[in-house]
Amino acid sequence: MTETKTRVRTHVEANPGVHFNAVSRNLDIATGQTQYHLRRLLRQNSLQRLELGGRTHYFPLGYSELEQSAIALLRRETTRELVVILLDRGRVHPDDLAEEADIARSTVEWHLSALIEQELAAKEYEGRRVSVTLTRPELLRELLVEIDPSLPDRLVDRFSRLVDSLLEQ
Repeated sequence: MTETKTRVRTHVEANPGVHFNAVSRNLDIATGQTQYHLRRLLRQNSLQRLELGGRTHYFPLGYSELEQSAIALLRRETTRELVVILLDRGRVHPDDLAEEADIARSTVEWHLSALIEQELAAKEYEGRRVSVTLTRPELLRELLVEIDPSLPDRLVDRFSRLVDSLLEQ
């Protein structure tokens, strides 16, 4: 195995759910080189891949589809923040989530819809009032430990939040 291919595989193993751009950026290798080595590792069944929310995420072997989707979503700072609030408070109204996280309600709904689509959260209706709960809190609590996003990933998430807040005005 070449040194670069080994570095790519080791990076993915150390950072489950890392997305393509982060592999290139963190290892300081060209995108073409990243593509080449990731494709080879996938063909050799050394890694797994998941496309979710417009990003391709890479995983070492051994993660279930549910774990992969949960990790991919938790790699987003805003989703992670909402999950932590829900883990702490249990059932929460989306307006309260938006206020506590200090983000636009539309941004909360976007992140919640991804969690709901992956069956990690659910909306519960009580008359006209809606609240959100996590359907797999134990799994999310476990996987939060594995998520340590890089500074560039956090900056991209914060930039997205800034743009969302400017568009809301």
